[in-house]
This record gives sequence, C-alpha cells and structure tokens, in this order.
Amino acid sequence: METADRRDWLIDDDAKPPEASPLRSDRKPWQVLIADDDREVHMVTELALRDFEFDGRPLEFLHAYSGREAVEIIREHTDVAAILMDVVMESEHAGLDAVHSIRRQLGNRLCRIILRTGHPGQAPENEIISRYDIDDYREKTELSSKKLYTSIYVAIRSYRDARALERNRRGLEKVIGATTHLLGKRGIAEFSEGVLEQIAALLHLTDNAFVLRTHGFVSTDIDAQMVAAAAGRFAGAGSLQDIASIDPGVAQTVRNRLNNPGTTFGDGWFVHCIESPSARHMVLYLESDQPWSTVDRRVLELFSNNVSIAMDNLFLNEQLASTQREIVLMLGEAIEMRSLESGKHVQRVAEYAACLAELCGLDSMDVHNLRMAAPLHDVGKIAIEDVILNKPGRHTAEEAARMREHASIGAKLFEGHDLPVLDTARIVAAEHHENWDGSGYPLGKAGEDIHIFGRIVALADVYDALGSRRCYKDPWTAEDTINYVREQRGRKFDPRLVDLLIENIDRIVDIGERLADAQG
Repeated sequence: METADRRDWLIDDDAKPPEASPLRSDRKPWQVLIADDDREVHMVTELALRDFEFDGRPLEFLHAYSGREAVEIIREHTDVAAILMDVVMESEHAGLDAVHSIRRQLGNRLCRIILRTGHPGQAPENEIISRYDIDDYREKTELSSKKLYTSIYVAIRSYRDARALERNRRGLEKVIGATTHLLGKRGIAEFSEGVLEQIAALLHLTDNAFVLRTHGFVSTDIDAQMVAAAAGRFAGAGSLQDIASIDPGVAQTVRNRLNNPGTTFGDGWFVHCIESPSARHMVLYLESDQPWSTVDRRVLELFSNNVSIAMDNLFLNEQLASTQREIVLMLGEAIEMRSLESGKHVQRVAEYAACLAELCGLDSMDVHNLRMAAPLHDVGKIAIEDVILNKPGRHTAEEAARMREHASIGAKLFEGHDLPVLDTARIVAAEHHENWDGSGYPLGKAGEDIHIFGRIVALADVYDALGSRRCYKDPWTAEDTINYVREQRGRKFDPRLVDLLIENIDRIVDIGERLADAQG
C-alpha cells in the first residue's frame, strides 16, 4: 500500500480554482474515475474539484480502490473522460497493469489517464511515458488543487476532442458506406445517420437531431414526411407525427418552416429545409445547449448545403433504381402474357428469390441484383413460337427440345454486358432449369456447379408456378406444393434451399399473399 508523506498535497490556500460558470447546466456530467487505495485521497480529490466545470458540465466521480476494480469500472462505464490512477495499490505496479488492461484488453483509447505516484523512484517518468499509453504523469506532492484543476481541465478537453474525432470517423464511415448502397432506402438511411453523427461531432452538439425526408412541402400532409434518421431523444421516430408525440413544439417548429426552404437558427435549435432539383425534399433538425456562434452558423450552412447536393444524388439514384425495377417487371410480365399467362408471377419469383438469397447468406448487393434479375428468367421465351409456347397439351419430343432452347436464348441476350444486374440475369436465364442431380438443361450441370442464382430461381419459379393457374393445369394446393418441393429435395432442388424455404414458409406465404393475383 502506498501512503504519501503529506495529506495536504491537494490543499493550497493561495491557489483557488478558477471561478465556475454562473450558469450551471443539467447536462450529463463528465465522469472521472479516482483509482487509489487511500480513501483520504478520494476525499481530498473531490474536495479540490468540487466546483469544476467544463463546457457547462460538472464532474461525476467514480471510485476504485484497486487496479482490478478500476478495470472493471471502465469495462462497465464506457464514457469515463479521465482517470486519476495511482501506481501502487494492491501490488507495486497495479496502476500500470490497469492502464495496460484498459488500453489493450478493453481497447479504450479515448479516456485520458493521469498517473499519480507518491514514490516516483519506483516508476521513473521517462520509462513510464515511453512504455505506457498515458496522458500525464504527476507526483502527488506536486499536485496542488490548482494544478490538479488544470490537469483535469486539459484531460477532459482532450477527451472531448478525441471523442469528436472518433464520432467524425464513424460518421464518415457511414457516409462512405452509403455510397456503396446508393440504390434504395437503405443508402439514404445510412447517409442520413452519418450526416447527424458528423455534424454533431464537428460542433460538439447534443445527440438530439433528425433528418426528415418529404415528398413535398405540404405542412398538413404529415404522413408524407418520413424520418430518414434520428438520434438522441428522437431515436426511433419514424414520422413527423412521432416527433410531435415526443416534443410537440419541435414538430410545430418544423411545420412552420416546411413552406420556406432555407436555414433558420433558433434558441438552441437549427432547421435546414432543402428543396432539391429532383423534387424531393429534406429537413435537417439539430439541437444545441450552447449559443450559436458566428462560426457555428457558417459551418452549419455550408455543411447543410453540401449535404443537400449529396442527398439529391441519393434520391435520384433511388428513383432510377425504382424505374429500372419497374421496367424489368414490365418486361417479365410481357413475356408471361405472351405465354397467355397473367398475374404477378415474376414479381413473386423476384421476392421469393431475394428472400432465399438473404436466408442463405448472400450479401446485400447480390440480393439486390437477384431481385432485379429474377423476373427475366424466362426472357428467352420471346423467341419460341406461339404454337409451342401456348400448347395446352403435352409437347412432342421436337417441341420439348425447342421449348428448352429458351434457356440458352435468354442467356445469349445478356452476353457482352458488364452491368452486374445483367450478368445476374444471364446466369439466371441460363441455369434456372438445371437440376441438382444433373438431369436438367441446357448443360446438365449438377450440385454446386450450378450457380447459386440459378438454384435459387429454379426453386422460386417452380414453387410459384405450381400454385398458379396455367394453360395446361389448375393451381396446386399449398400442401401439394410443399410435398412436391420436399420430394424433389436433392433431385431437382438444392437440399439446403429446400430446407430454408420450409423452415421459413411463413415468410414465403406472406410474400405470396401480398402479391396475390387478382381474382376473377
């Protein structure tokens, strides 16, 4: 156990701490951990820092009386700003061992660690600074209350800035991640989350913020105003109506400004309304518990204007993806209609295929490409004669051979294209009639030699076709369809995919019901 020669090393009558701000805040305090086996050290440390404030926030003290206890507290409290760490506690190097565990095992690089020792000879400063990731090294006898105040002030300011950099890094990662998912709502949501995180970190704002995406500045059309991302007290909100249930005043503030695109600063809040060239709209709302400085205002305006350009590109890509999907579905349905079939067969096959792709662990881009390409699995039928294509009875051998050519024809239509969706369509068209046991066509591939896209669409296509009316048959019952799929496990279909379909049949049925053909 370490005992300092003096107990007045923190008491300095001539050195009073700087005056605290007269405006005390109810913001979350900065957490400071005192790790020392001498209880009197805890007491006098708190006494010396009793009036401490930084950025309008006071201190909250946590207490550890051994190195092991300090590590456990840091494990449980991930927002500790600074640690006052004694060197000698339950062992001669307990404090140093705790620093090693906090930095290396827990991976906490953000909290600032001030090492304090009453026996500097046992832990030479030069050696400690070079070997351990600490931020300050002090002898207890040199830490008057004023010097301790200064050390904690510097440590917490450094912690705040380090956290801001880390939040900026995470925000930037989300923004970059969004650029790889430009198609669909997920990209916009990730981008919006990144925007909130970056701007809050940049200006040290609170977490209370949201991004609202709208289809028009119509203040009465609340349902058309959706939350793309939300944080802090607004987390979980999905619409402006949800925001109103959390804080009616904030919702009204946003409503009042929906018809006036531009930037508005209020007392503790900021709203930026964007009317984009793509006729889509975005509202950025932020809160701050500090007055807006001139620099803050300029930074927010520039940032918001730049975000509006990027967001508009995301909206345009979302619109393009939606248009592409509609064209693909129309082409697939046109081919079905030529076969004297109607309904939503190709839409259901697309959704069944996407569902199975997710269940078997394909990445999000593969799932997207397969959903887009699956409706084109029978595109080769465009070259098959009507008399064969629409024959109600059994085909002759020659007719069957001709009918089977649609797989190769469809694959050739997509050859020579580098777009991932079209390459996926080529694979699907070519291999959706290959069988797991090698009895399929056109190449007689077997097992995993058949591309996973072909195996998935083969099962999705047959599953839906059996339950649908065709010119040559009535629809099968759900029970008969499942029995057939189960019988063909390991013959026609990939056994693993059959298992996934049966295990998740409720999801498959929900898709079928949602996209059911019109009756009559």
